[in-house]
Amino acid sequence: MPQIEEAQPKYLQIAHFIRDQILRGDLRPGDEVPSERQLAANWKVSRPTAARSLEALSHQGLVEKRQGSGTYVRSLEVNRRARELYGRARQTGKIYTPGEYAVITSAGWLDAPDHVAEALGLVKDRRAVHRRRVTNNQDGPITLSTSWFAPDVGQRAPKLLEPERIQEGTLMYVENMTGRQGSYAEDRMCARQATDEEEADLQLAPGSAVLIVHHVVFDLQDRPLEFAEATYPPHRWAFEQGYPLT
Repeated sequence: MPQIEEAQPKYLQIAHFIRDQILRGDLRPGDEVPSERQLAANWKVSRPTAARSLEALSHQGLVEKRQGSGTYVRSLEVNRRARELYGRARQTGKIYTPGEYAVITSAGWLDAPDHVAEALGLVKDRRAVHRRRVTNNQDGPITLSTSWFAPDVGQRAPKLLEPERIQEGTLMYVENMTGRQGSYAEDRMCARQATDEEEADLQLAPGSAVLIVHHVVFDLQDRPLEFAEATYPPHRWAFEQGYPLT
């Protein structure tokens, strides 16, 4: 039986064990994951605890339950730019490649919009820290993005309130200041027509389409650490994914 660390609830330990198997490729898209009954027996936990671990994996977008069949690994579409930024920051201490730079257009406390408050779990106190930036390179704007953080994070990471670049990136800075580590992320993507403000910031022609990515980073305890809303111009993005044909 796998070992359970007591630092985290048992359902999270089980969920993280299966999540790591999925991310390593030990479990591939379409593979069936252990059932509630199997998990309860293997980990010596109750059925409700086993069910909660599968619910956590479903919430993370890693598995899907098929009625009358079982629970299976989903096909994963990854926001590769976000993954590359985090990896670069951890390896080099810098989030951007040579030639890229960000302009912080606003930073500080704001009342969070409904979708941000829901993503960060804000209930009574809707105040949140925001950082809005336009990232550019020699060819022009790459993306417009706004990161949001809950009040407790803003209080412990004061640089978030300043309109100055954070060299290692906001997430690594927040991790260092709060002691909370980013564990996994969820992305939701859609396309729509750009707003007037987005057209101005991204130097787009009127009526241009943009890609919107809602990006939520969760910590090791499955608590939301950062919510980011990114807007990509039409010539700067594409879906890329490899998959087996058999």
